[in-house]
Amino acid sequence: MRRSDSEGRAEKARASGGRAGAPEARRTGGSARKGGSEPASSRSAPALFTIRRSGVHGKGGFALQRIARGQRIAEYTGEKITWKEVWRRYPDDDRDGEQNHTFLFEIDDRYVIDANHGGNASRWINHSCNPNCVVVGEGDRIFIEAKRTIRPGEELNYDYNIQLDERHTPAVKRRYLCRCGAKNCRGTILGKKR
Repeated sequence: MRRSDSEGRAEKARASGGRAGAPEARRTGGSARKGGSEPASSRSAPALFTIRRSGVHGKGGFALQRIARGQRIAEYTGEKITWKEVWRRYPDDDRDGEQNHTFLFEIDDRYVIDANHGGNASRWINHSCNPNCVVVGEGDRIFIEAKRTIRPGEELNYDYNIQLDERHTPAVKRRYLCRCGAKNCRGTILGKKR
């Protein structure tokens, strides 16, 4: 999927380990909401994860129970908007140190899910260079699934693997800094240049 930050720079973003034939997709953290932990569940299913402070970045999603490899964890939700609306809402996402692009998830070349508006707990799942989750696109819906078995208490994460058309200068890499702490950490949530 293609995505653009609020300055209008085109980006491609792909979750590593995605399914064959599934659209590319991506999402990141963002401005924090105040309060305690936030259980993540649907009306009919028990919560698989909760939201609490993360050592990686702000808030994060943490497994409440064992999650089996391949198990669907959550749908990434929010308001479906056009790219034109993205650029109107977020003309300067670095203002006041907030990066609102972190809650945007591209559906296709025309539409984006904006989890700043109507988003659920899945928006808090952080990036890792050694992820335990993958992103799966189905039509205009985005889902997060377990890449491997996840233990209770373990933080959920996936590789944002953001693809920028522009050069990956030191300043750009700082803007997309990775704090995952994995042994194979790239130091950035940007993917390798293609």
